[in-house]
Amino acid sequence: MSSAPTRRTVVGTAMAAGAAAGLAGPATAYAAEPQAPAAAARPAGDPWATVLDDADLVWQKMPQTWYEGPFLGNALLGSGIYAEPGDGHAVRFNVQHSEVQDHRPEFGSLFGLARLPIGYFTLEPVGAITAVDWRLRLRDAELTGTITTDKGTLTLRALVHNSRSVMAIEVTPSAGEAAFRWVFHPAEAISPRVDFKPVPDGYTGNPPAVVEDHHGVQAAVQPLLAGGQHVTAWRERTRAGRRTLYVTVAHSHPRRTARDRALKDIGSASALPYDALAPTHRAWWHAYYRKSFLSLPDARLQRFYWIQLYKVAAAARADAPVMATSGPWLESTPWPATWWNLNVQLEYWLIHGSNHLELDAVTRALGEFRDNLSNQLDAPYRKDSAGIPRTTDIHLINGGAVANGGFAVGIPGQDPPTPEVGNLTWALHNVWLTYRHTMDESVLREVVYPLLRKAIAYYLHFLTPGSDGKLHLPATFSPEYGVNAPDCNYDLMLLRWGCATLLDSARTLGVKDPSAPRWREVLAKLTPYPVDENGFMIGAGVPFAKSHRHYSHMLAVYPLYEVTWEDPAKRELIETSLNHWVGFEGALQGYTFTGAASMSAQMGRGEDALKYLGELMSRFIQPNTMYKESGPVIETPLSAAQSLHDMVCQSWGGVIRIFPALPAAWGELMVHDFRTQGAFLLSAAREDGRTRWVRLRSEAGAPCVVRHSLDRPIEVRDGRGRRLPYETVGAGTIRIALTRGQEAIITARGDRPDLTVRPVEAGEPAPRWGLPAS
Repeated sequence: MSSAPTRRTVVGTAMAAGAAAGLAGPATAYAAEPQAPAAAARPAGDPWATVLDDADLVWQKMPQTWYEGPFLGNALLGSGIYAEPGDGHAVRFNVQHSEVQDHRPEFGSLFGLARLPIGYFTLEPVGAITAVDWRLRLRDAELTGTITTDKGTLTLRALVHNSRSVMAIEVTPSAGEAAFRWVFHPAEAISPRVDFKPVPDGYTGNPPAVVEDHHGVQAAVQPLLAGGQHVTAWRERTRAGRRTLYVTVAHSHPRRTARDRALKDIGSASALPYDALAPTHRAWWHAYYRKSFLSLPDARLQRFYWIQLYKVAAAARADAPVMATSGPWLESTPWPATWWNLNVQLEYWLIHGSNHLELDAVTRALGEFRDNLSNQLDAPYRKDSAGIPRTTDIHLINGGAVANGGFAVGIPGQDPPTPEVGNLTWALHNVWLTYRHTMDESVLREVVYPLLRKAIAYYLHFLTPGSDGKLHLPATFSPEYGVNAPDCNYDLMLLRWGCATLLDSARTLGVKDPSAPRWREVLAKLTPYPVDENGFMIGAGVPFAKSHRHYSHMLAVYPLYEVTWEDPAKRELIETSLNHWVGFEGALQGYTFTGAASMSAQMGRGEDALKYLGELMSRFIQPNTMYKESGPVIETPLSAAQSLHDMVCQSWGGVIRIFPALPAAWGELMVHDFRTQGAFLLSAAREDGRTRWVRLRSEAGAPCVVRHSLDRPIEVRDGRGRRLPYETVGAGTIRIALTRGQEAIITARGDRPDLTVRPVEAGEPAPRWGLPAS
C-alpha cells in the first residue's frame, strides 16, 4: 500500500465512509489470528461466566449521552456510543485516544498539554430509528445487538481490540437497510476545556485535519503546531453481506510518523473478518476476569462491581498513560488532563485487591519520568527534591513549568494559595501499596525509596522548630479548600507517613541513609495534627467550616491508616471528624461518599458503609455507571469498588482482616484470590451469616497474621489436609508461619467445607445497568 496520498481534501464537512464513499471491498484471503486457548470457551457452570453474564449492561432505549451509553476501550483507543445529539436517526461512535495531546507547555496542562479530541463516526441508517436492543457483554468486552428502523434492522457487533489499537464494528443490514452509511466527523484539535474557560492569550489553534484516500483506506491527518500529528484511519470491508468498519488512531511527536503507522495497522486488521479478530480479544478478557472473584447477595452492587473491573481494564494498562480524569473516553470536560490531588489515587486503588497489577500505570510512569519531577520545583530545590503538580500531561510535565523557567509545585509559606505540595507523596502511597501487595523489592528500591526520599526532602527544607519544641510547616494548600494553612493536615499526615515509610524501607533494603536521623527526628517532634471540637481541621487556625468534597484533611484515617479505630483513644476523633465532614451538604460529591464508606469500613460499621454507597448510587452514579462532576470523570465509581474491597477485606498494619465490615443482609459472600498486603491470595466464604472458611496462599513467604472472623474454635490445615501450627496473638487473630507458595485453610474444628468458587444467590431482584425497558 502506498503511503503517498492520491487524493487530498481539506475537511470542512463530514467525510462519508462505507458504501457511499466506495470503500466496501470484496472478500479477500486472510491469515487468521492465532486461535484462542481452549480455556477461553465457556465451561458449563463456570462461576465467572455466570456473574459476568448477569452483570451485562443492556439498552432497550436509545442512550442520549456519554453518561447513558455503552463504552469500549483498551486503555489507548476508546469509544463512547450514544445517539447523535440533535439527530434521533443516527448513532455516534466516538473515537478518542489517551496518547493524543497537544505539546505546547507554554499554554499549560489544561490547554497546551491537554488531551485533544479526535472525532467520531455516525452510523446513519436509511430509515428512522424506532428501537434499539443492545447488550454490552462484559465477559467478551463486546457490544452486540440490533437497531430497528422503519426500513429494516441493523445487527451489530463492536469491539476495541485488546492488543491491536483497532475498533471493529460489524453491521449486518436487512434488505431495507443495505444502503446505511458511516460518516466521520473530525473534531477541532483544541482542548475540551475551551467550553468552560477562555482560551489563553496568544493561543493559536491547530490547523484543520486533512482527509486522504490511500487506495480504499481513508486517513484524517491532523497536524499539530508543536510538531507531530495524530491520524485516524479507517476502512470498510464487505464479506457475505456483513459490512465491517475498521478504525485506528496513531499519534506521533515530534516526528510525523503517525500516518504510516495508522495505515499499516488498518491494512493488517482489515484483512481479517470480525470472527478472526475477536478470539484473541475475548481470550485476554476471559483470563483477566479469572484473576479474582467476588459475589455478594446485593445484585445491583455486584453487577456494579464487575462493571468497574471491566471499566478499569478498558481504561488502564501498565504501559498506557496514567488515566486522565475521563479515561480514554474524552468528551467536553473542564478536566482534560491527569489530576494528582485525588483522582489518580482513587482510579487505581481497586487494582490491588482485585489482583490486577498488570494495570498499574502509576508505578511505571513515576519511575519512567522521575527526572521530570524535580523540574516541577523552583530552581533552588531541584537538586535534592521532587514534586508533582495538581495536573500534568501524560509525561508528567506541568504546562509552562519547564518552558518558562518557572515551577509547578507550591512553595510552603507562599501566598496566595498555591498548588498542593503533597501530591507526589500521596501518589507514592499508591506505589507503596503495589510493593506491599506483591512484596516485589524492585518496586521499593527503584521507585518508592528514591522518589519518596526526594518528596520528603522538599518538606524538610521548610520545617522549622517552634517555641513549643515541635517542628512546624509554614502555610501549604489542602486540596481545593481554598486557603493556605500552616501545619496543614494534608501535608503533616503525608510527611509523617513518608518518614515512617522511608525508615522501614531503608531497613528492608539494607540502606544506611544519612537522612535517617532527620526522619526519626521528624517522627519524634512533628507537631500534632490540628483538631478542634469538630475533629480534624484544615490546618492550624483554619477549621473545617464549609461543605467540601475532599477528605484530604483526614488522610491519616484513610487511606494511610495511621489514625485508626483500633486505637480506642482515637475513636471519638475519627467519628467526630467523619460526621462533621459529611454533615455539610452543598459541595459534597460522589467520592465524598466512597471515602465515608471506606472510613466506616475501617470502623467495622458495615451498615454505615453500605448506606454511604447507597447515597452514591442514588445521587451520583449514571445509568452506565459513569460519573459526572461538571464533566465526565471516572475516579469515583472505581473508588466505590475499593470501598467494597474495604468492607470485604482489609490488610493494613500487618494484619489481614477477613469480612471486617459486612452489613447483616450479606449473610452469604464468596471471595477468591483477593490480593492482600504481604502478597497473599485470599479466598473465603460466608454462609448463613457466619464465616465458613478462609484460605490464604503466600506468594512471598511474608509474615502472616490473620483476623479470621470465625466465631468458634478453629483448626488450620495446608492444601493437603495436614494440620499447621499457629499462634493466637489476639481475639480471633492468629499468626501462621507460611513459606513461599504454601497455603493455609482455616475452618471450624472438624469442619470440611466445600471450597468451590461459586456465586451466591441474590437477596432480591434488581434492574440491570444501562437503559433497560423497565
